[in-house]
Amino acid sequence: MVTNVDDLGQGVPGGAPRGDGGAAPGQALLRQIPRTDQLLADPRMRAAEHRVGRDLVKAAITRAQDRARTGEIAPDRVADAAAAELPAIAASLTPVINATGVLVHTNLGRAPLSRAAADALLAAAGTCDVEFDLDTGARARQRGRGVIEALRRAVPAAAAAGVVNNNAAALVLAATALAGGREIVISRGELIEIGDRFRLPDLLTSTGARLREVGTTNRTTVEDYQQAVTADTGFILKVHPSNYRVEGFTRQASVAELASLGVPLVHDIGSGLLAPHPLLPDEPDAATSLADGANLVTASGDKLLGGPQAGILLGDEPLVRQLLRHPLARALRVDKLTLAALEATLSGPPSPVARALTAAPADLSERAERIAATLTAHAVPASVAVTEAAVGGGGAPGVALPSAAVALPEDLAPVLRHGPAVRRGESPAVAGRIAGGVLLLDLRAVDPADDERLVTAVLLAAGAG
Repeated sequence: MVTNVDDLGQGVPGGAPRGDGGAAPGQALLRQIPRTDQLLADPRMRAAEHRVGRDLVKAAITRAQDRARTGEIAPDRVADAAAAELPAIAASLTPVINATGVLVHTNLGRAPLSRAAADALLAAAGTCDVEFDLDTGARARQRGRGVIEALRRAVPAAAAAGVVNNNAAALVLAATALAGGREIVISRGELIEIGDRFRLPDLLTSTGARLREVGTTNRTTVEDYQQAVTADTGFILKVHPSNYRVEGFTRQASVAELASLGVPLVHDIGSGLLAPHPLLPDEPDAATSLADGANLVTASGDKLLGGPQAGILLGDEPLVRQLLRHPLARALRVDKLTLAALEATLSGPPSPVARALTAAPADLSERAERIAATLTAHAVPASVAVTEAAVGGGGAPGVALPSAAVALPEDLAPVLRHGPAVRRGESPAVAGRIAGGVLLLDLRAVDPADDERLVTAVLLAAGAG
């Protein structure tokens, strides 16, 4: 629809709409506001229309026209205001620099992808051979063969591997295929809530399986499991309580102990650590669990592994095959983008999460000093603070990672998150954390390549750039 000048004053007596800023422009001034068709002909709007589509361009134009109607901007500024409102992409998600000190931040999309994974995802975005054999011209025998092979290279103890859309899906598939109408034996100390009020018991019983709870919150022995095993047992489930820790008078049965009981053992390791990590000695990993006798290991792809959201299945070949051939597996399968990104994460260079985890505290302090000095030189109050970061994302609870942060005035926090420069697309959003009345921009989760962008964002937020 083309806006005409007579429409601009409708709905307000006398043709003089009012805004929050006081007296609104008169009818003569309103007639000077450019029409929508005129603005759509602006070269900037035409270029943006090819990039993000007409609807988003028209929405930006409408917002700018509305600002002119209320007197916030002059009519001759409408085109520039609309251009400033144009989104960079056709999605509403905003890039964020994670300076919270939480490496795997669920609210920020968990693991950031490596450049290799992002490139692979982009390559798979068009048509690709996800289920096509280029040699024979026929349908491929195995979907996602590349990522399956990469998983088996990463975890040689796994006789088979599979991928579904998240770790909860992996557990649902296991419960449905192995214990539908039967019992799952699980410790009361491992009946976890996985976030946003999603509770593991509810997830498992939704499949038709029944839970046989054993032990207590703080102590569960292998004998407790042994006494609960019957002919109706589908499997024993061991769950890593990855978002909390129980200390003191505690006891839990080991994977090796449970593997000796003669029924299938499923181990949900949660955070996606595929092999032991020296900085995380208490975090279970897939290789060790399988070596200790677990029949099936499930894990997340977008936590410590550092890849896209995915549920990973590793274990005995007959068991994995049984799960992947179950009808439910079709509803839980991943798309070509996930397959590409996950394979590149496994086969490519270390992920951003892996690099952040092993960053040297001295290097973090040096970066913080350099950033603080640059900001101070531009009259922005900044100093260096010694901090502690966390793995986050339901991984390595209680593990503190020494870090360094740039300390800024607290009132910069909302401007860095969603100030004018962010809304105009001139700066990425920056999320830090507030502590002791100051804003801390922790650098452990910030890619060193983003330091310059971080400085620019702060300068723009402070009005100094």
